[in-house]
Amino acid sequence: MAAEYAIEMRGITKTFGSVVANKDVNLTLRKGEILALLGENGSGKTTLMNMLSGIYQPDSGEILVDGVPVSIRSPQEAKALGIGMVHQHFKLVDVFTAADNIWMGREKPGFALNRGRYDEIREMAQRFGFDIDPRKKVANMAVSEKQTLEIIKVLYYGAKVIILDEPTAVLTVQEIDKLFSVLRRMKEDGHSIIIITHKLNEVMDISDRVAILRKGEYITTVNTAETNEQALTEWMVGRKIDLNIERPVVEKTRPLLEIRDLTIKNDEGAVAIDKVSFYIRGGEILGVAGIAGCGQKELCEAIAGLRPIQSGLMIHKGDNIVGLPPKAILEKGISMSFIPEDRLGMGLAPSMSITDNMILKNYGETKGPFVDRKAGRAAAQQVIEQLGVVTPSTETPVRRLSGGNVQKVLLGREIKAGPNVIVTAYPVRGLDINSSYAIYNILNQQKKDGVGILFVGEDLDVMLALCDKIMVLCHGKVMGVVHAHKTSKEELGLMMTGALDLTYKYEDKPAGIARDTNISAQELLELEQQESGSQEGED
Repeated sequence: MAAEYAIEMRGITKTFGSVVANKDVNLTLRKGEILALLGENGSGKTTLMNMLSGIYQPDSGEILVDGVPVSIRSPQEAKALGIGMVHQHFKLVDVFTAADNIWMGREKPGFALNRGRYDEIREMAQRFGFDIDPRKKVANMAVSEKQTLEIIKVLYYGAKVIILDEPTAVLTVQEIDKLFSVLRRMKEDGHSIIIITHKLNEVMDISDRVAILRKGEYITTVNTAETNEQALTEWMVGRKIDLNIERPVVEKTRPLLEIRDLTIKNDEGAVAIDKVSFYIRGGEILGVAGIAGCGQKELCEAIAGLRPIQSGLMIHKGDNIVGLPPKAILEKGISMSFIPEDRLGMGLAPSMSITDNMILKNYGETKGPFVDRKAGRAAAQQVIEQLGVVTPSTETPVRRLSGGNVQKVLLGREIKAGPNVIVTAYPVRGLDINSSYAIYNILNQQKKDGVGILFVGEDLDVMLALCDKIMVLCHGKVMGVVHAHKTSKEELGLMMTGALDLTYKYEDKPAGIARDTNISAQELLELEQQESGSQEGED
């Protein structure tokens, strides 16, 4: 009788020093099913899958493949057993073609002379519904193509069990739908798939069952059709959480910062942002959506005064602040907090303690030769308590914290500085659902206090719920600025790929402008300024 389960993990325990990553975990994966693996940051999901893929070995417990106990001591042994893992960060050689990235893993040499590899790989891709050019170099591929290549690679080497770690993190809605369609076809072909993800809506959409871990321990496995997002959240966190993201209505204020025809180059000298115009208004969250690498990073750094601007204006109270260093921008009246994508490389000093990183924000204001470490320690303690930072003490170097806790420290420090403009890139990336909602609440409170927020995000569901307006970038150009409550994920996805170019649709147009008339962001800004001026004159 054939085994019911493709994979069984029984009583798996793994420790790293005094840290217990997994404790007596049991997990089963049926043949021909899609299993979602859920858990908060630090719950042991990736560690568990790394043991299944041969990167780590368990301290105790056993793994069964097709009902047979096995010892998986390396990724090569996992591959021989038909287990493949697609990591969140791709393992590809940029200068090689798609076919060569697959063939270089063959045990027999001479792959470069086998011209039939292109047809062989194209046929395999078409069988599962993949769209990929075997002759295309990885350096010229979009993110979705690279992910497709990684999946084809594990399929090519005979993987019947495929592990996907956060597979939709940087994909558009349309690309996610296409990926899920392929995964369903793989399932029908008899493959067993494990997906690690934080996105509950995707769990409900694609999975057959859901396994939940909490603090390294196995909690339960449920049939997806018999559960809901609220129940999954409670199992993950251990208590009830309100999954509704608040979008408070705040009285509109004049723009705090106007961006006009901004052009910025990236580190390679290519144009990253091409004549972009928009504004950041107090009491409003402006989302920025786009496929990774569409200029979001360069835009944030330029606004914060950390990247040179080729042309264009940034206007605050009539003054152009382009070219001014951060200190001079502050003196102009803009108290700006920048939360960069690279937390440890740009946002924090990794070897310094949480206390010292708090002091870095305002040490220049200290009178006398000594900094006030007592105030810095108190600020660090307040951030730890408010955001639930897991750390032994305020004096722990931030490099010893997990990625999620590093993000909490940075966000807490920047908000504590009392800014009137916040520029934040992926503030909840790497955070579990509990911490993410705490961040959303903090940003909403800043909005209520009249702060203008530029929010660069990747989860469209979150952006639609949290932001007031969403600006969509494609290859450095603005495809449109839309009201969050008047658009959809599908429309945003089309704009992100350049398939749809919308001009600004605005519900409260100045007098004389029809409600459904499309006008550009720059035209709208000028009309709003004219209307504001006339109203001030009347007052």
